[in-house]
Amino acid sequence: MAFPTEENWFMTELQKDIWLKKYKTGDENFEEFFERVSGGNKEIKECMLQKKFLPGGRIIASRGLHKDGRKITYSNCYVISPPEDNIESIFECATKLARTYSYGGGCGIDISGLAPAGAVIHNAAKQTTGSVSFMNLYSLVTELIGQSGRRGALMISLDCDHPDLLSFIDIKNDLTKVTKANISIKISDDFMTAVKTDDDWTLSYTRKETGEVIEKKVKAREIFAKLAFNNWDMAEPGALFWDRIKKWNLLSEDKRFSFAGVNPCAEEPLPAGGSCLLGSINLSEFILNPHDVSAEFDFDEFKKVVEYSVRYLNEVLEEGLPLHPLLEQRESVNNWRQIGLGIMGLGDALIKLGVRYGSEEALKLCDKIGFIMADTAIYTSSLLAKEFGAYPMYDESAVMQSPYFIANTSKRTKESVKEHGMRNSQLLTIAPTGSISTMLGISGGIEPIYNISYTRKTESLHGEDRFYKVYTPIVKELMDKAGIEKEEDLPKYVVTAMTLYYKERIDMQSVWQKHIDASISSTVNVPEEFTIADVSELYMTAWEKGLKGITIYRDNCRRSGVLLNSPKDEEEDFKFDAVKPISRAKLGKTFGTTTKYTTACGNLYVTINRDKNGNIVESFVNTSKNGICKSNIDGLNRMISLCLRSGVLVSEIVDQLRNISCPACVRVKSKGESLDGSSCPDIIAKAIKEEYDTELFVNGSGKKQEIAEEDKNQVSFDLSTNVEHLTVCPECGERLRHEAGCVQCVCGWSKCM
Repeated sequence: MAFPTEENWFMTELQKDIWLKKYKTGDENFEEFFERVSGGNKEIKECMLQKKFLPGGRIIASRGLHKDGRKITYSNCYVISPPEDNIESIFECATKLARTYSYGGGCGIDISGLAPAGAVIHNAAKQTTGSVSFMNLYSLVTELIGQSGRRGALMISLDCDHPDLLSFIDIKNDLTKVTKANISIKISDDFMTAVKTDDDWTLSYTRKETGEVIEKKVKAREIFAKLAFNNWDMAEPGALFWDRIKKWNLLSEDKRFSFAGVNPCAEEPLPAGGSCLLGSINLSEFILNPHDVSAEFDFDEFKKVVEYSVRYLNEVLEEGLPLHPLLEQRESVNNWRQIGLGIMGLGDALIKLGVRYGSEEALKLCDKIGFIMADTAIYTSSLLAKEFGAYPMYDESAVMQSPYFIANTSKRTKESVKEHGMRNSQLLTIAPTGSISTMLGISGGIEPIYNISYTRKTESLHGEDRFYKVYTPIVKELMDKAGIEKEEDLPKYVVTAMTLYYKERIDMQSVWQKHIDASISSTVNVPEEFTIADVSELYMTAWEKGLKGITIYRDNCRRSGVLLNSPKDEEEDFKFDAVKPISRAKLGKTFGTTTKYTTACGNLYVTINRDKNGNIVESFVNTSKNGICKSNIDGLNRMISLCLRSGVLVSEIVDQLRNISCPACVRVKSKGESLDGSSCPDIIAKAIKEEYDTELFVNGSGKKQEIAEEDKNQVSFDLSTNVEHLTVCPECGERLRHEAGCVQCVCGWSKCM
């Protein structure tokens, strides 16, 4: 094929900007970029040009730069050797984190080996502050070390039987703590069984140095309930189903091998010092006759690209061996040779086929694609072993007896592995693919498309914000091909992460996990009305379906209020007299509605007033006499009214108040009783939003009257795309989305490069 230009390879300027800002190096041109990243591999270069495969972001950004003296790694992720229970090892681990971040790698560490709070130690402290107390140290290191304009990425994990477990679950409820790390619990089958049978669960730790045993019993369901509530409220900690991780891989029968933790997005369980090179195949480019009744998946071409990709990642692994920052990493990679080939564009591929994500047809198709991918990857690894030798720690008996190997190989592949061995101990993983999938304009990982459309904001020549709708590329492609003009006329097989039933999402991940020997980075998006009991059922279902890990993100949960954008420059001093609110006297006569709401402590009677033009300008709340603190409510509402009269956006006021939790309300709701919100501020936010969303209001004459569009001076970010709750992108200011175990933006910014 003729070499494409930038203009015809990128579909939009946004996609081109991702390449320019993240991946283009120096003054290299478009062709030189592909030559550098492919390393001269003609087959993979062609696959990249055809958008059928892209390496992980770290390879794209870093390959070849060591020739210019740059200390930089090709690996996206590492697992650091877990810290031992002594102060030297704890701080040595921090040093290893810093060094790895400085080379561009993300890290995972497991702190289960550290003594729990209260354990006896023989120094000036007398008792240790516990494993959880050192999480802030590791978070701080992550915050301090820069990586091309961003911070490092960190995952901290803890065993489900560690005595500090309850503190670990709650640590991030304090928004000032462990702000630069994801956290996950390593959950055993025994724990999940204890939850089902409502048995006690023993939290236990034996300190080797003193022989001290710290042990306590807790109801398994109490722990599980806390986990469910925190996920409902704050979207963490995630769940790692550790027995499934240990039992479903090529090394499950190798007694010399053990996983030490997982990488920041949890798709890579790795040994101590382990790392992984990532690359993803774009499934949407294997659809013949897309958007047609004759559409079908091109399995023959797919097999070729799997083979090319495995060979390519092995070439990169070999070239990158001396580039790992730590000796333990170089030794581990040499001994086990893990790579992580995955997929992206699944949501787009299914739409091109006219198949609904999560349907039986989709599950059968993914099962077939997944098996072919696994079988071809293992077969290719055996051919590489024939050429270059098996990985140094290869044990034929262990590999061939692993349940994963038996279930995912054809007769031909089994015979080839028996004859030649394998070049790699781990082959497949499904990573978030945030930036690279956005650069291609496709869905990430195994996720469905995130939404039908999203909102872009521009500033006009007059300095006013303008909002306009942008359709997700595959949706626009379908609408253009089928002559569809309205969203509501889209076929029923077009579903999104925001509308998909969670059990269908789990079913899809379960099918793919059958064929992935590592794991899958995953976020299940659930609606705001999703209950704590629903969260419990989701995690139980995920475990029963054989998933290795999962996280959830509930629409408008308390995490939504945590902004990710950078602080303003210190030079921008705030001027207290800069804003002059409209005086109450100048407002004159206002018109309002009063609505009754129920809290744990009694009733709130919320009145929202509008001015003559229909703008919301005041909030008043009267309380029942059942213990609600009226002085606090009065103070809150005076501040709300002041903000409204000062021109603060209604959406901003609502964002600051909603999802604030009150222990009394949470306790009542956890018993299944119906309340109108999780606290008084949350309910007031709900009242303001409901009133703001009302298109009509009652004026002084008692008539209902439409508000003139030009008189609305508040701007709402409330579109059917359900993106209003997401946090703000630090690069473009747009709202972020929680997807595929990561946080990313439509502009291509991603927490997980």
